Amino acid sequence: MSSIVHRKRIRKSPGDRRLEIVEAAAAVALGEGLECVTLRRIADELAVRPGLISHYFPVVEDLVAEAFGSAADAELDVLLPAERPEGTPTQHLARFLARTSGDAYDGISRLWINARHLSRYRPVLRDRVAAQEAAWRGRLEGLLRQGVEGKEFRTEDPHVTTIQILVVLDGLGAHANTAISDCPAAVTRMALLTAERELGLPSGALSRQADESAGASGTPN
Repeated sequence: MSSIVHRKRIRKSPGDRRLEIVEAAAAVALGEGLECVTLRRIADELAVRPGLISHYFPVVEDLVAEAFGSAADAELDVLLPAERPEGTPTQHLARFLARTSGDAYDGISRLWINARHLSRYRPVLRDRVAAQEAAWRGRLEGLLRQGVEGKEFRTEDPHVTTIQILVVLDGLGAHANTAISDCPAAVTRMALLTAERELGLPSGALSRQADESAGASGTPN
């Protein structure tokens, strides 16, 4: 009698399988670019047939958009959680700005550059980029409004201030592909300086806390 034991193959639920596909696609997008997200490539990553991927994503553009959205959502939850731990709005903003500097942030910066470029030609991705931009604005604006209500921040329009901070971060992130290593501190700290100025904070109020946050987490400045 054969001693070979045939293991029963466990079938994943449709929800779990779809999540697995999106997470694999997001990892490829972050590591290699959205152009590398294809049905065959993700099938290879998961060791399944391409037909299984196309069952959940008949149109590859939908998978590309989901890959970007998943990666951007995950990064936002790390940088600025919806349910923030204990601390003041100033501390949370300083932590956010500390985390958006240095090599650790370059990967998501490259993905945003990639997505915005491709979205010129891909309507589904364009809509997802717009949705993610709104999510990031909403999360940051909510924090600024909390600071205004608590008298920590002073700004006539938190929405405009939010956009100003994000525009500076986008501008700095645009250099993620050029690997500029000798950028002056006055440039790398532009987001911090902009936030301090536009929120009526004393010079260095955010910078000091950002340095403490970066030191505690090991994030480079």
